[in-house]
Amino acid sequence: MSIPFSALGIQEELQQALANLNISQPTVIQQKAIPLILQEKEDLVVLSKTGTGKTAAFGLPILQLVHPEQHHIQALVLAPTRELGNQIYENLKSFATQLPELKINGVFGGNPIKPQIEELKNLPQILVATPGRLLDLIEKGALSLEKLEYLVLDEVDEMLSALKEEVELILKTAPKQRRTFLFTATMPGTIKQLVQNYMGKKVFHIEADMQTTGHQGIDHQYVVVEPIEKLEVLLHFLNTREGERGIIFCKTKAAVNKLAKKLAINKFSSGAIHGSLTQGIRDRIMGQFREGHIQILVATDLAARGIDVKDISYVVNYHLPDTFDAYVHRSGRTARAGAKGFSLTVLQEEEVHEIADFEEELGIQFKEYQKADAQSIEDNNTLLWAKKVFKTKPNREVSEELKTKVKTIFHHLTKEELIEKALAHYLNQKTSISANDNSTKDKKQ
Repeated sequence: MSIPFSALGIQEELQQALANLNISQPTVIQQKAIPLILQEKEDLVVLSKTGTGKTAAFGLPILQLVHPEQHHIQALVLAPTRELGNQIYENLKSFATQLPELKINGVFGGNPIKPQIEELKNLPQILVATPGRLLDLIEKGALSLEKLEYLVLDEVDEMLSALKEEVELILKTAPKQRRTFLFTATMPGTIKQLVQNYMGKKVFHIEADMQTTGHQGIDHQYVVVEPIEKLEVLLHFLNTREGERGIIFCKTKAAVNKLAKKLAINKFSSGAIHGSLTQGIRDRIMGQFREGHIQILVATDLAARGIDVKDISYVVNYHLPDTFDAYVHRSGRTARAGAKGFSLTVLQEEEVHEIADFEEELGIQFKEYQKADAQSIEDNNTLLWAKKVFKTKPNREVSEELKTKVKTIFHHLTKEELIEKALAHYLNQKTSISANDNSTKDKKQ
């Protein structure tokens, strides 16, 4: 039986903002976390997969607990990436539309620091930040945490993997009397140590149903490929998902750039994000993805954190992730807000044995994806060729005289005859190229 936000102790102004956002029922993790944050005085550790409504779980009670009449930072939310930080900042602002006296600021790396210093002079009650930029601002004397009452560490497992020293420095800087709320999708030893070293003696631990949440509704599959056919198998898969939105994960920035270029050559609506891109470029690409102007995002693990787009129908692991945690975060980009999702992992033969480890550790089951046969791949390559032709922009530099001569050659052909001849010419060229390649191999042998 579902319960309303009012039963959790959420005040009317916040309820009204939620209603305006068409949010009527709290998620499981919100039902568990909100009363503890509002009614208790202890720290809290929340183990919950992505896509379970964590931002509202800590954001709503914090908005209610801070005092608008006190003009200093009372609550700090730390996020591992600019994208996630900005998402949290926007969500908090949308929840606080009926609380006009409350000031919320966001400070993230990759943006100019001077405007952020100016904005902090407005003395916000709530600050959302990435660790590096926060420490820069503290060092410049632009802000102080000496009166901090609430500290939220969101997706702390990811934060500690990349920014452990910065996070620990912030924990040491913040007042010991604060309350700390830690949200994570996994619980490695580094987090257990952090809880022991920096949180109170009494800590509440809650979790959503970890056996299903985050994997519920996701169809996990893998496909085994030879290195030479890896790209073609991916392109065939993407063509079967035309019109759907998805994310392809690669291990490195170089791999992201290389694959994104291949997709662009084959006229897929795609974009790439990784840590070496400027914040402006990342924001532009993310905006295009959220608004549906591009359908496919190619990303590294860290750069893709904070992508909360409800209608991502599939995720592709173009490279097997290094850790179980990374797989949880990758696959969690799909099947959000109760939707169904699909996670495909592309493997080489020597990697197949690792699937059993992922199944055992994460409590999920993989099915083998039926790889397209050689003829289907060839047919798909032909469709990709046709798509390239269709999307090729006319060459305005071709003279009218030459155009007229070419039209004279084709003028007696119907549209169907022209397509048949162009298709036959393309296939004959492919056959000729393939024959030449085989001939060259034979000579070398």
